[in-house]
Amino acid sequence: MSERPNKPEPVVLPPIPAKRYFTIGEVSELCGVKPHVLRYWEQEFTQLKPVKRRGNRRYYQHHEVLLIRRIRELLYEQGFTISGARNRLDGHGHALAPVPEAELAPPVPTVDIAMVRAELESILALLRQGSSVV
Repeated sequence: MSERPNKPEPVVLPPIPAKRYFTIGEVSELCGVKPHVLRYWEQEFTQLKPVKRRGNRRYYQHHEVLLIRRIRELLYEQGFTISGARNRLDGHGHALAPVPEAELAPPVPTVDIAMVRAELESILALLRQGSSVV
């Protein structure tokens, strides 16, 4: 009944919102890693390439947040070195292990625009009728 004292407990990370870009601060919170660590990992893991916009501000996409979580798991929870984690990831930036479903964003519902338009037009017609009665 001996446990490894050096192995940390897996951290429960918040769900990733369904949006296209994330700032370094948001990724830091979503992945439980400080911003300076994210910047360092960009140098060490070639698969990690956030879009840089005005003033060199970084914007990470959803797949990069998943990759950062995988890197974090390999380094912090499984005890890999950076080169070991680099070798564990394939050349395309995808983690070899499947991503847990809890980390995936909920599906974005599809909207029937024609139906919404028809409904709005019927509401507008009702409003016009109401204003002519007064």
